[in-house]
Amino acid sequence: MLVAAAVCPCPPLLVPEVAAGAASELDAARTACIDALGVLAAARPDLLIVIGPADVDGRGPHPEGSQGSFKGFGVDLDVRLGLGGDPGASVERPLPPSLAVGAWLLARADWADAPVEGLGVGEMLEAERCASAGRELSARADRVALLVMGDGSACRTLKAPGYLDERAVSFDAEASRALAVADLATLSALDESLAYELKVAGRAPWQVLAGAAEGAGLNGRLLYEDAPYGVGYMVATWF
Repeated sequence: MLVAAAVCPCPPLLVPEVAAGAASELDAARTACIDALGVLAAARPDLLIVIGPADVDGRGPHPEGSQGSFKGFGVDLDVRLGLGGDPGASVERPLPPSLAVGAWLLARADWADAPVEGLGVGEMLEAERCASAGRELSARADRVALLVMGDGSACRTLKAPGYLDERAVSFDAEASRALAVADLATLSALDESLAYELKVAGRAPWQVLAGAAEGAGLNGRLLYEDAPYGVGYMVATWF
């Protein structure tokens, strides 16, 4: 059963070495993410699963010990998912960037509270399949926690990666309201096509979360919301 969840953005810029001189611009987001991980630890889970968007090569399960790297972003920095597992077992299948950011956050928070696994989710995974995947995750252990990585729209300003789209603000507002109060119905109903057009990396992971939380009766709290670089970032906890 799902006992807690943390929702965090997944830009590699969260890693100070990647952001370099602009690292301080995301200090508040980093702090909120670490606070959210504290909520997961307090829930005393038997298993933590990190979920994040992934391309074809990174989709599917990633066992504990899987490795990731930020070399593709110009930084010689490697990360590992959790403390256990075989660190050499998945060298040929590295973590996708979203899960690498999640692994970095866990290391920064000195996570040692439960075994950790990962799941890469396709950007276009249908809502019902997301919900089904979430239900399967929640049944993995008596006390399951999720770290859900994903950004909002990338179309909030003229300089955003997806340029300016006037629909982006309302989409992000609806999503953040749902994350703030653990509104499963609203998250499950997020428009897949619109999310794709707005380059919303978090839509599918959020809908996996909604499926996992069915029947759990969790409450939500929004810790952070902003759109630096024209991309919607939200940090929330469900407990």
